[in-house]
Amino acid sequence: MRVIIVGAGEVGFQIAKALSYENIDVVVIDRDKTMLKRVMDELDVAAIEGEGGDPAALREAGAESADMLLAVANSDETNMIACLLAKAMYNIPRKIARIRNPDYFKNEKLLSKDNLDINPAINPELEVAMAIIRLLEVPIATDVEDFEGGIIRVVGVKLHDTSYLVRKSLKNIASMMEKKFLIGMIERDDKAIIPSGDDIVTGGDIIYMPLKKGEVYDVLASIGLNIIPARKVMILGGGKIGSYVASKLESVIDIKIIEKDKERCSALSRNLKKTLILHGDGSDQKLLKEENIGDMDMFVAVSNNDELNIMASLLAKKSGVRKTITIVNRPDYIPLARSLGLHAVLSPRLITAGTIIRYVRRGDILSLTSIAEGKAEILEARVGSRSKLSGKLLREAKIPHATLIGAIIRGDQAIIPSGSDSIYPDDKLIIFTLRESVKDVEKILT
Repeated sequence: MRVIIVGAGEVGFQIAKALSYENIDVVVIDRDKTMLKRVMDELDVAAIEGEGGDPAALREAGAESADMLLAVANSDETNMIACLLAKAMYNIPRKIARIRNPDYFKNEKLLSKDNLDINPAINPELEVAMAIIRLLEVPIATDVEDFEGGIIRVVGVKLHDTSYLVRKSLKNIASMMEKKFLIGMIERDDKAIIPSGDDIVTGGDIIYMPLKKGEVYDVLASIGLNIIPARKVMILGGGKIGSYVASKLESVIDIKIIEKDKERCSALSRNLKKTLILHGDGSDQKLLKEENIGDMDMFVAVSNNDELNIMASLLAKKSGVRKTITIVNRPDYIPLARSLGLHAVLSPRLITAGTIIRYVRRGDILSLTSIAEGKAEILEARVGSRSKLSGKLLREAKIPHATLIGAIIRGDQAIIPSGSDSIYPDDKLIIFTLRESVKDVEKILT
């Protein structure tokens, strides 16, 4: 497979990094020499200096034999022109583009197969907003990922030293459960562990669990992780992300938005029906106290200022808010924000890159989702008729090293498997694995 990436910024870099691990033939195009130097110094991929919308640059990148073009430059127009050229001049089968402008993103005719043929368009603000909404739905989680339209929801939760699960082995935990239950991955310090039944959970671990739709609250409660629904939420930042989150949730949650720009406040007041709009500075402790920040269930910082988001989240935490969700654009700020004890730290660029990577499908692997800061992957994969897994009980199947099957989706039925469950052709599997094992997983599927 040959993939051309237009744009060597953080999104393009992270996509190229992930695909290079899969031994996919990657070429990155950008006019910024500094960004290209980072790509060439750190990654084993080709790089071309030029405009993404330049036919000569695409030709040099091997567009005539490319399977996919990923347009993730900072300019929507550059991305759309690159996709148009990829279709009209080089007949590249699939084009995926980052599109920020809502007027472009919502224009189905423009993006359709008859015109630009972009499938899909990815809107970073919308992807971040959806990630925030998933976290608001499961307030104790550090990460929530949906598969097959939410039939399976993978929830990451950090365990405290006093947790019911701590100092117990996974097989003992499973034996205590009324429903089938497993832990697909453990993040411990800077390591990712694909566990076996003998592994013991410790305080500070972040555990990732595949859970059936409709059973998330009940299963988490059964292991002592009770979810208190968020009823009061304060959002710092009334931009596209804050506005979208409020519009989706204001009918069921009391929401306050703090926004510094007066004109933006007026626009929010016109577009939102129940949300309270506050004109002010989110770092103003007096304002936060006047608005009873201590009574909030959750505080969501989504302004364009990373430092403000971190500082305001720390103030919210200190004031007694149960959970904070903090947007951080600079990747080097993410470890800092987490080290300060902030609950959920999200990077729009990494979320966008992760979303796009999910669509780079190879054979029977339908999608790849990076978790735990890229330490591990969740694969959604289809079992082929000639697969080595087909017709076997799970305990008989030869699963690659550092790999665990977390769920089986059969039609509209979801199964959290044990060793006695069988695998059949056309089953879709949710697989937890380390990056170095992805190729081995691919081999057993076809």
